[in-house]
Amino acid sequence: MRYISTRGKSPAVSFQDVLLRGLAPDGGLYLPDVWPQLRIKQLKSKLGDNPDYSSLAVEVIWPFVEGSMEKSDLSQLVARAYSSFNADDIVPLKRIRNDLWIAELFHGPTLAFKDIALQLVGELFQFQLQESSEKITIVGATSGDTGSAAIEACRDRESMDIFILHPHGRTSEVQRRQMTSVTSKNVFNIAIQGNFDDCQDLVKAMFADEKFREQINMSAVNSINWARVMAQIVYYWWVSIRLTDGKPVNFCVPSGNFGNVFAGYGAHLMGLPVERFLVASNTNDVLDRFFRTGQMQLRDVAPTFSPSMDIQISSNFERLLFEIFERDGVRVEETLQKLRSSGIFSIGEEALKGLGEKWASSKVNDQETLETIAKVSNELSYLIDPHTAVGFLTADRYTEDLEHPVVSLATAHPSKFPDAVQQACGILPELPSHLDDLYERKEFYEILPNDEQIVKSYILEQRNS
Repeated sequence: MRYISTRGKSPAVSFQDVLLRGLAPDGGLYLPDVWPQLRIKQLKSKLGDNPDYSSLAVEVIWPFVEGSMEKSDLSQLVARAYSSFNADDIVPLKRIRNDLWIAELFHGPTLAFKDIALQLVGELFQFQLQESSEKITIVGATSGDTGSAAIEACRDRESMDIFILHPHGRTSEVQRRQMTSVTSKNVFNIAIQGNFDDCQDLVKAMFADEKFREQINMSAVNSINWARVMAQIVYYWWVSIRLTDGKPVNFCVPSGNFGNVFAGYGAHLMGLPVERFLVASNTNDVLDRFFRTGQMQLRDVAPTFSPSMDIQISSNFERLLFEIFERDGVRVEETLQKLRSSGIFSIGEEALKGLGEKWASSKVNDQETLETIAKVSNELSYLIDPHTAVGFLTADRYTEDLEHPVVSLATAHPSKFPDAVQQACGILPELPSHLDDLYERKEFYEILPNDEQIVKSYILEQRNS
């Protein structure tokens, strides 16, 4: 398998290069040069009607990494990655009613869907670095959940240091403490005086600085790194195998940086039957407006009860543009340049019509989020977090119009957002036992301005200390 850039100006590279590099030299994101093809019937024939999650993960991921490792190595890495999950199924399915299901993606060590990808990415990093005897510096931006999941996956590994940038004062307290209370010597937390888009722009600017990038041997854990998306493709196959014999399923995904739902689209491009992808947005509705109008227009970011979705520039959206534009990297770059310069672009009526055949969306405000948490708690005796609530209400709005079952992805445990959940339904969700002393743990982080040179200097200083 070879990988190409969405900007079309970088040479094709191997999976190992994609994993360790993160971003292509031309500033684009990596995608496979050809989508490998799978079928549910084929997977069931090989693995049985009810395969375990790890076995399925190996089969789905193998075409993407073949040539960079042995299949037996991949099996061991997958087994280690998911050994810390507290659900035997890894991704349990909960039936809400005949036509609506919830897939719980929050049973990893940091209670968010990011664990499913990052626990494996941490193992992949370690494996490749042992093979090459390299040491890397991981730099990532987080709106809340990626940071703690990445830190948990990379902590105490001698082959890497990890620096995570989060927007100061714009995560939940649980999200912040999960990051900043880690005492490992290779973990560094930076609170940026700005929003998530500022954090993400800083990371991209550092990747664009070739001298700095090579000086620290920089790599990425954000979903700009293809390995993140690749690992998430698995649970779309998993859900479909559990629910159908090859018939289409609808997936509703709370969306911020667009990596999660693009992983589903990647599964579809591999052959997974999907009726619709439902993109759920909060008040920061740049994606909902795009799927309704074909126009992407940036606005100021507003803080909400679902902070991981408080984003205007969704990095992984570039991957969808690449597919919409029939893999024309020049057109992708021109479109993104227009967005950067004017804050707006349009894909045209014909492209929008094509999108409507597979994509739909909805916007859910804070009041509706709280009402949905309360309704689900009262009617089903089931607690959901604010992000899951945004997805749940979106799924509920579309269910009657769709022919096939809808699976709404539950992306975080409710205890990560206790204040919002308690405000909504009067119940304070409890943290799992391994986090029951989280509020007593000492925090370690540096508050820095939104300034590229200051952040770079801090990283160099800490890395060399």
